[in-house]
Amino acid sequence: MTAGSAAAPDPLAGGARSGPRVAVVGGGIIGLAVAAELLDRGADVTVYDPAPGGTDGAWHVAAGMLAGGRESAFEYPHLARLLEASHELWPSFAAGLGDVGFDEAGTLSVALTADDVADRAREWKHQKLARLSGSQLRDLEPALSPRVRAGVFAPADVQVDPRKVVAALRSSLTGRIVERRVTDMSGPDADVTVVAAGCGTAALTGLPIRPVKGQVLRLRGEPGLLRHVIEGAADGRHVYLVPRADGEVVVGATQEERADRQLTAGGVHDLLRAALDLVPGLAEHEITEGTVGHRPGSPDNAPLLGFLDDSRRTVVAAGHHRNGILLAPITARLIADLVLTGSADPLLEAFAPGRFG
Repeated sequence: MTAGSAAAPDPLAGGARSGPRVAVVGGGIIGLAVAAELLDRGADVTVYDPAPGGTDGAWHVAAGMLAGGRESAFEYPHLARLLEASHELWPSFAAGLGDVGFDEAGTLSVALTADDVADRAREWKHQKLARLSGSQLRDLEPALSPRVRAGVFAPADVQVDPRKVVAALRSSLTGRIVERRVTDMSGPDADVTVVAAGCGTAALTGLPIRPVKGQVLRLRGEPGLLRHVIEGAADGRHVYLVPRADGEVVVGATQEERADRQLTAGGVHDLLRAALDLVPGLAEHEITEGTVGHRPGSPDNAPLLGFLDDSRRTVVAAGHHRNGILLAPITARLIADLVLTGSADPLLEAFAPGRFG
């Protein structure tokens, strides 16, 4: 039986289950990671996904940059701690999944113009990373344009392939993923329901989670053009370039407060122009894919994690915005603890779903 089977799961699969019956609504990376953690710890888990094996999720578009707390330097004050805690879990989390493209080469954050350098300088200072000249950056990454003026190297940053992660999680949940769309909270037959439905969480719970559109391109050429992840600014345009071992380079991503699924000429132009300004050699790469996804954003762009209400029968794990991949391991651990013990880790206090009430 495959993870995409519509058959009801066998509650004895993998051994007798004496733990609670848990329904997980949502088959994206967060829902699957939570379900896998609960299953591993003895719960009787069923994942409800309207399209098992499908690609309609933010994880399918995500590049998989795992930057610890670096990207949230000036955002929600408690978010950096959560990101750092999850970043520490990723090596063991990835090892348990197998080959998921885990790469520890690090990230080069670069700036093309004097204005771009000024724009990034505060962030680099906050990160306490030594500024490098353009020539020093090109010593590390020869494919960078000679026009790149300055940047920093973040050696602790890693990357992973989210598509491989989801495939591995689905495999670990074989027989426990049911093809079904949950339309209200009375649907799942379970002791506890975990709502991890991304943007769909809003309709199920009434919580303020909105779609934030992102356009992403995938290019392909000879492997080896880039060794590091490149995160850069080029004439005010922000872009990231994530190289895979097989020659793919993920180029992303726009951030738009829109809910449509249109891949636009303007979005593609901005991504390609910034990418080619920073790494001219990408001009010879084939464009193999253009995709649009929607990050589930909250009012403060931090996740909603915890009990939905005083009944304590519904747990929310959603609203991760652009940090869903990075936060998957810590979300799985904290939500599993909450479901199995009823007690919230202090890390969850700042992310209570009711904080916007």
